[in-house]
Amino acid sequence: MKQASIIREYGPFPGVEAVAGVTYDGENVWFASGDKLNALDPASGKVKRSIAVAAHAGTAFDGRHLYQIAESRIQKIDPETDEVLGSIPAPGRGGDSGLAWAEGALWVGHYRERKIYQVDPETGKVLRTIQSNRFVTGVTWLDGELWHATWEGDESELRRVDANTGEVKEKIELPAGVNISGLESDGRDRFFCGGGKTGKVRVVRRA
Repeated sequence: MKQASIIREYGPFPGVEAVAGVTYDGENVWFASGDKLNALDPASGKVKRSIAVAAHAGTAFDGRHLYQIAESRIQKIDPETDEVLGSIPAPGRGGDSGLAWAEGALWVGHYRERKIYQVDPETGKVLRTIQSNRFVTGVTWLDGELWHATWEGDESELRRVDANTGEVKEKIELPAGVNISGLESDGRDRFFCGGGKTGKVRVVRRA
């Protein structure tokens, strides 16, 4: 198993008690903090702006819109206007964790059920279910492959898994006590990881 290389930490941020979902729009790292979505400039480490919206768990970006888990719903948000455009049921009915966009669908982690669902973004219909053997706290895609974060006890990992079978292909272990509450790839060689109640966002290099 590889050991994670944490190359940068952001935060804690004023008024942010915990970081949940994390996504990346190519410019900003967006992170959920309970009652708002925050746009973090990864170069300066400063929060550029926030959207006042329920933001309890995973966050995703489809190239135009943000998606945010708000208790038992997934809300679709226009980041240009801050408007909530609509919502679909979250498959975990409030037990949902990570969120990602890939292949025209949303991918949703179900924390304690140790599952990842592929979901139709228009209807909320579950198209596929993948089983993990550990709690799922974040999901992302990189180079056409599914990754998920796990945090159980004091142990956290990043895992590359087969999107059809759930078979683990690669593991990256975080240092003991460093927990992950959200996960997003930058599309290259870095992962942005939510730090839960530390109020931090960490950058992990895939190496």
